[in-house]
Amino acid sequence: MPATDWIPTAVRKLGVERRIPAGQALFHQGQRVTGLYEIIVGRVRLVRLGSDGSEIILYTAGGGETIAEASLFAEGYHCDVIAVTNAVARFYPKAAMFAEFQRSPAMSKKYMAMLARQVMALRTRLERRNIRSARERVFHYLALNTDPDGRTVRLRGAIKELAAELGLTREVVYRVLSDLEASGDIERPEYRIIRLKK
Repeated sequence: MPATDWIPTAVRKLGVERRIPAGQALFHQGQRVTGLYEIIVGRVRLVRLGSDGSEIILYTAGGGETIAEASLFAEGYHCDVIAVTNAVARFYPKAAMFAEFQRSPAMSKKYMAMLARQVMALRTRLERRNIRSARERVFHYLALNTDPDGRTVRLRGAIKELAAELGLTREVVYRVLSDLEASGDIERPEYRIIRLKK
Protein backbone atom coordinates (compact mmCIF):
# COMPACT_ATOMS: atom_id res chain seq x y z
CA MET A 1 0.00 0.00 0.00
CA PRO A 2 1.46 3.41 -0.94
CA ALA A 3 2.51 5.46 2.08
CA THR A 4 -0.17 8.11 1.54
CA ASP A 5 -3.24 5.92 0.92
CA TRP A 6 -4.50 6.86 4.39
CA ILE A 7 -5.21 10.47 3.30
CA PRO A 8 -8.98 10.66 2.66
CA THR A 9 -10.46 12.13 -0.52
CA ALA A 10 -12.13 14.99 1.38
CA VAL A 11 -8.74 16.16 2.66
CA ARG A 12 -6.99 15.54 -0.67
CA LYS A 13 -9.41 17.97 -2.34
CA LEU A 14 -8.12 20.71 -0.02
CA GLY A 15 -4.46 20.01 -0.81
CA VAL A 16 -2.35 22.92 -2.05
CA GLU A 17 0.88 22.26 -3.92
CA ARG A 18 4.04 24.16 -3.13
CA ARG A 19 7.30 24.11 -5.09
CA ILE A 20 10.53 24.19 -3.07
CA PRO A 21 13.80 24.91 -4.91
CA ALA A 22 16.79 22.79 -3.83
CA GLY A 23 18.36 24.25 -0.70
CA GLN A 24 15.25 26.18 0.35
CA ALA A 25 13.14 25.51 3.45
CA LEU A 26 9.57 24.22 3.42
CA PHE A 27 9.26 25.22 7.09
CA HIS A 28 11.45 25.84 10.13
CA GLN A 29 11.61 24.39 13.63
CA GLY A 30 9.33 26.26 16.00
CA GLN A 31 7.16 27.66 13.20
CA ARG A 32 3.44 27.36 14.01
CA VAL A 33 1.96 24.07 12.79
CA THR A 34 -0.73 24.65 10.18
CA GLY A 35 -0.85 21.17 8.65
CA LEU A 36 1.17 18.32 7.21
CA TYR A 37 2.78 17.74 3.83
CA GLU A 38 2.92 15.00 1.25
CA ILE A 39 6.08 14.98 -0.87
CA ILE A 40 4.98 14.63 -4.49
CA VAL A 41 8.31 15.00 -6.33
CA GLY A 42 11.91 15.28 -5.16
CA ARG A 43 13.49 14.77 -1.74
CA VAL A 44 13.54 16.82 1.44
CA ARG A 45 15.57 16.34 4.60
CA LEU A 46 14.30 16.84 8.13
CA VAL A 47 17.09 18.50 10.09
CA ARG A 48 17.96 20.07 13.41
CA LEU A 49 21.05 22.07 14.27
CA GLY A 50 23.54 20.68 16.75
CA SER A 51 24.99 22.82 19.55
CA ASP A 52 28.01 23.51 17.31
CA GLY A 53 25.78 24.66 14.45
CA SER A 54 26.22 21.44 12.45
CA GLU A 55 23.26 19.95 10.63
CA ILE A 56 21.82 16.75 12.11
CA ILE A 57 19.77 14.90 9.50
CA LEU A 58 16.82 13.14 11.12
CA TYR A 59 15.31 11.69 7.97
CA THR A 60 15.18 12.15 4.19
CA ALA A 61 11.71 11.87 2.67
CA GLY A 62 10.89 11.35 -1.00
CA GLY A 63 7.91 11.18 -3.33
CA GLY A 64 4.94 9.33 -1.86
CA GLU A 65 5.85 10.06 1.76
CA THR A 66 4.30 12.45 4.25
CA ILE A 67 6.09 14.63 6.77
CA ALA A 68 5.06 16.49 9.93
CA GLU A 69 2.40 13.92 10.82
CA ALA A 70 3.19 13.98 14.56
CA SER A 71 3.46 17.78 14.47
CA LEU A 72 -0.31 17.96 14.00
CA PHE A 73 -0.46 17.46 17.78
CA ALA A 74 2.09 20.18 18.60
CA GLU A 75 2.11 23.97 18.53
CA GLY A 76 5.31 24.20 16.48
CA TYR A 77 7.16 22.06 13.95
CA HIS A 78 9.91 19.93 15.52
CA CYS A 79 12.60 20.47 12.87
CA ASP A 80 13.53 22.32 9.70
CA VAL A 81 12.60 20.76 6.36
CA ILE A 82 15.01 21.60 3.54
CA ALA A 83 14.71 20.53 -0.10
CA VAL A 84 17.59 18.26 -1.15
CA THR A 85 16.46 18.49 -4.79
CA ASN A 86 13.86 20.68 -6.44
CA ALA A 87 10.70 19.36 -4.84
CA VAL A 88 6.94 19.65 -4.87
CA ALA A 89 4.98 19.18 -1.65
CA ARG A 90 1.22 19.15 -1.15
CA PHE A 91 -0.05 20.85 2.01
CA TYR A 92 -3.06 19.48 3.95
CA PRO A 93 -4.61 21.81 6.57
CA LYS A 94 -4.57 20.75 10.21
CA ALA A 95 -8.23 21.69 10.71
CA ALA A 96 -9.32 19.45 7.81
CA MET A 97 -7.30 16.55 9.22
CA PHE A 98 -8.88 16.88 12.66
CA ALA A 99 -12.37 17.19 11.15
CA GLU A 100 -11.79 13.87 9.34
CA PHE A 101 -10.49 12.24 12.56
CA GLN A 102 -13.79 13.21 14.20
CA ARG A 103 -15.94 12.17 11.25
CA SER A 104 -14.28 8.89 10.30
CA PRO A 105 -13.05 6.27 12.77
CA ALA A 106 -11.74 4.28 9.76
CA MET A 107 -9.57 7.22 8.69
CA SER A 108 -8.32 7.64 12.27
CA LYS A 109 -7.40 3.95 12.34
CA LYS A 110 -5.45 4.27 9.05
CA TYR A 111 -3.63 7.30 10.46
CA MET A 112 -2.72 5.38 13.64
CA ALA A 113 -1.52 2.42 11.56
CA MET A 114 0.72 4.74 9.52
CA LEU A 115 2.17 6.24 12.73
CA ALA A 116 2.71 2.72 14.13
CA ARG A 117 4.70 1.78 10.99
CA GLN A 118 6.81 4.91 11.49
CA VAL A 119 7.49 3.94 15.12
CA MET A 120 8.60 0.46 14.00
CA ALA A 121 10.89 1.98 11.34
CA LEU A 122 12.33 4.36 13.93
CA ARG A 123 13.05 1.44 16.27
CA THR A 124 14.88 -0.33 13.45
CA ARG A 125 16.99 2.79 12.84
CA LEU A 126 17.76 3.02 16.58
CA GLU A 127 18.75 -0.65 16.60
CA ARG A 128 21.06 0.00 13.65
CA ARG A 129 22.63 3.03 15.35
CA ASN A 130 23.55 0.82 18.33
CA ILE A 131 25.61 -1.53 16.14
CA ARG A 132 29.20 -0.47 16.83
CA SER A 133 30.88 -1.89 13.73
CA ALA A 134 30.42 0.33 10.67
CA ARG A 135 30.61 -2.75 8.43
CA GLU A 136 27.88 -4.55 10.40
CA ARG A 137 25.76 -1.39 10.42
CA VAL A 138 25.97 -1.23 6.61
CA PHE A 139 25.13 -4.96 6.37
CA HIS A 140 22.11 -4.42 8.65
CA TYR A 141 20.86 -1.63 6.37
CA LEU A 142 21.40 -3.69 3.22
CA ALA A 143 19.64 -6.73 4.69
CA LEU A 144 16.52 -4.76 5.60
CA ASN A 145 16.25 -2.62 2.47
CA THR A 146 16.47 -5.07 -0.42
CA ASP A 147 14.07 -5.20 -3.34
CA PRO A 148 11.91 -8.33 -3.72
CA ASP A 149 14.84 -10.00 -5.50
CA GLY A 150 16.56 -10.18 -2.09
CA ARG A 151 19.76 -8.65 -3.47
CA THR A 152 19.23 -5.12 -4.83
CA VAL A 153 19.14 -2.05 -2.60
CA ARG A 154 18.06 1.14 -4.33
CA LEU A 155 19.68 4.24 -2.84
CA ARG A 156 17.38 7.20 -2.36
CA GLY A 157 20.10 9.75 -2.95
CA ALA A 158 23.79 10.41 -2.53
CA ILE A 159 26.12 8.52 -0.18
CA LYS A 160 25.87 11.54 2.17
CA GLU A 161 22.19 10.71 2.70
CA LEU A 162 22.94 7.02 3.28
CA ALA A 163 25.63 8.03 5.78
CA ALA A 164 23.14 10.24 7.63
CA GLU A 165 20.65 7.35 7.74
CA LEU A 166 23.36 5.09 9.17
CA GLY A 167 24.71 7.64 11.65
CA LEU A 168 28.17 7.44 10.08
CA THR A 169 30.37 9.92 8.24
CA ARG A 170 30.35 9.91 4.46
CA GLU A 171 34.04 8.93 4.46
CA VAL A 172 33.41 5.86 6.65
CA VAL A 173 30.52 4.71 4.43
CA TYR A 174 32.63 5.16 1.27
CA ARG A 175 35.42 3.12 2.87
CA VAL A 176 33.09 0.30 3.98
CA LEU A 177 31.39 0.12 0.57
CA SER A 178 34.76 0.15 -1.21
CA ASP A 179 36.00 -2.67 1.05
CA LEU A 180 32.82 -4.70 0.42
CA GLU A 181 33.12 -4.15 -3.31
CA ALA A 182 36.82 -5.17 -3.28
CA SER A 183 36.00 -8.35 -1.34
CA GLY A 184 33.26 -9.31 -3.83
CA ASP A 185 30.40 -8.89 -1.34
CA ILE A 186 28.65 -6.17 -3.37
CA GLU A 187 28.54 -4.40 -6.72
CA ARG A 188 27.68 -0.71 -6.96
CA PRO A 189 25.94 0.35 -10.17
CA GLU A 190 24.60 3.92 -10.05
CA TYR A 191 22.18 4.51 -7.15
CA ARG A 192 22.08 0.79 -6.35
CA ILE A 193 23.97 -1.70 -4.25
CA ILE A 194 23.73 -5.34 -5.27
CA ARG A 195 24.52 -7.92 -2.62
CA LEU A 196 26.53 -10.74 -4.18
CA LYS A 197 26.88 -12.68 -0.94
CA LYS A 198 24.16 -13.10 1.67
